[in-house]
Amino acid sequence: MKIALPDTVGRLADYTLTGTPIAAATLGANPARVVYSAAHVVADPFTASDPSGRAAVDWGKTMEFRRYLAGLGLGIAEAMDTAQRGMGLDWPGALELIRRTREELPDALVANGCGTDHLDPATVTSLDDVRRAYLEQAAAIQKLGGRIILMASRALVRVAKRPEDYIGIYSDVLAACDEPVILHWLGDMFDPQLAGYWGNTDFDPAMQTALAVIEANAAKVDGIKISLLDKDKEIVMRRRLPAGVKMYTGDDFNYPELIEGDSEGFSHALLGIFDPLAPAAAYAVERLGEGDEAGFRATLDPTGPLARLIFRAPTQYYKTGVVFLAWLNGFQDHFVMLNGAQAMRPLPYFVEIFRLADQCGLLRDPERAVERMKRLLALHGA
Repeated sequence: MKIALPDTVGRLADYTLTGTPIAAATLGANPARVVYSAAHVVADPFTASDPSGRAAVDWGKTMEFRRYLAGLGLGIAEAMDTAQRGMGLDWPGALELIRRTREELPDALVANGCGTDHLDPATVTSLDDVRRAYLEQAAAIQKLGGRIILMASRALVRVAKRPEDYIGIYSDVLAACDEPVILHWLGDMFDPQLAGYWGNTDFDPAMQTALAVIEANAAKVDGIKISLLDKDKEIVMRRRLPAGVKMYTGDDFNYPELIEGDSEGFSHALLGIFDPLAPAAAYAVERLGEGDEAGFRATLDPTGPLARLIFRAPTQYYKTGVVFLAWLNGFQDHFVMLNGAQAMRPLPYFVEIFRLADQCGLLRDPERAVERMKRLLALHGA
């Protein structure tokens, strides 16, 4: 099967598809690693709302995709940054998403983003404002019976003056949580407004503060996800965690090595890249559980170039690549995003995603993907 693809000056050349769709696999009840896919939302393309206005979500397609993930045996990290939280999806929309997922998939492994994003960071003047905001969202999520991922707060980084401020806020919020939570350290490459989180721009002192939070509240912490795109930093912190506290990799570049681990430990997974890579993730971790480390790496290693492209700088626009692949693969009927985010990457980005997704077996219906890619090219005049 062939398709004519343009280069960066519009010259067309035939590309022959070579990939074989990844074999279907479902993770069992006790997988070798805990695996969460941070899931995207599907926008309603027929809304009359402006892209800069209130998010309009296609709830039917959004829930259908979550049923697909759960059917693969993957956990769902709900209402996180992959769902355009803070970049199109506001807190009322996030809570509605959490409610719907809880009702439709009551037995699935789901953890839900809890933050302070209903506050305008520019108007926050005190730590008490941040504490109340966290507690408000935590109470709302727990009222629905949901488990919590404690997200990083733009408001907190604005008003905190010292590491002790972070320790105090997190300790108060964790004390109000009914079950152990997952903390999320989101790097400033994902959100520039989070620069200096934990009270320092240098990794080592910032890590010390995060560890102090965990050590002071170990019974309330299931694990921590760090999204710094630096495997060495993740490994350093992983080796410092108290016994029983998990490291969840948020490294969308180096996930195969980090999940496989080394003689001193391994990372579990809570990844935005495991939205488009869901079948590869399920198959690979199933192989790992069977003791087939080579099969695990043979499945995930070829996805590395695709992941690095999707998450290239400016990293916060990785969601555009995630939703593009969801459209190519038939999980939605259009390529429209909340906040008009489909416009945040150029055509050559989509062309290369198409090639790389084919080469690592992530076009589940190549004929449909080719037809949709042709539609996108025509829209661009190619």
